[in-house]
Amino acid sequence: MRLVITRPAGDAASWVSALEASGHEALVLPLIDIAPVANAQAVQQAWAHWSHWHAVMFVSAQAVRMFFAHRPAANLSDRLPRCWATGPGTRKALLNASVPAECIDSPPESEAQFDSEALWHVVASQVQALNLSEQGVASFGASAKPAVLIVRGSDEDTAPEQAQRGSGRDWLTQQLQAAGVTVTSVAAYARSAPVWSPLQREQAQQAVTDGSVWCFSSSQAVTHLQQLLPGQNWASARCIATHTRIAQTAEALGFGEVHTARPLVADVVASLESLA
Repeated sequence: MRLVITRPAGDAASWVSALEASGHEALVLPLIDIAPVANAQAVQQAWAHWSHWHAVMFVSAQAVRMFFAHRPAANLSDRLPRCWATGPGTRKALLNASVPAECIDSPPESEAQFDSEALWHVVASQVQALNLSEQGVASFGASAKPAVLIVRGSDEDTAPEQAQRGSGRDWLTQQLQAAGVTVTSVAAYARSAPVWSPLQREQAQQAVTDGSVWCFSSSQAVTHLQQLLPGQNWASARCIATHTRIAQTAEALGFGEVHTARPLVADVVASLESLA
């Protein structure tokens, strides 16, 4: 079977290798382009306040790589903040960035979904303990609240002032603020719709009806696909979405078959093979 991989180009290679090792074909059609932010001043300021954060939450592996690309050469502090990851891919990126495993909090790999809600189940007690413990007060000063930094991406059409904060769902921010935590967001990378070549456009149109299965790991990817192929009839197309919210976006676009799987290669391959 053939899976259309829509992840950013830099993330596609491992998926291609895993699919080919499982005896399947991969077609790479990136639906999100990733680039460094035009102005990295906010990221540099976040590093300058490294010892201030109780935790730094990364929304994706891309967020880890782009943020750590600006890590100062000097050791900023002996105190390493907790590093929060929404899933295994982000956790792996943190380990590759030399963050000790004991400093990383992330949902267990047995979790049904990898998202902010699953992460909150892991860190909620940590946040509550921070507010109640004398150690938490000592870390930030008697009058200061615990502080969490969220490292995100920004979109090309985002206003400059919002781009500095990043974009994305604010559910976790709301939980943290309700728990008495000060939350700061920073955009470490920029997302945009790709520019497809005529060949890529032709391959995409063919994949709508030839039995290929699209794989979406972002609702934004589905939106970009609609922009790249306006007016396309998706009734004959089928896809695997790695979250229920992404599945809802694909259904709204008109995909004839929409299936869900966890965002792990093994789970996506199993879902793919169930469609044979």
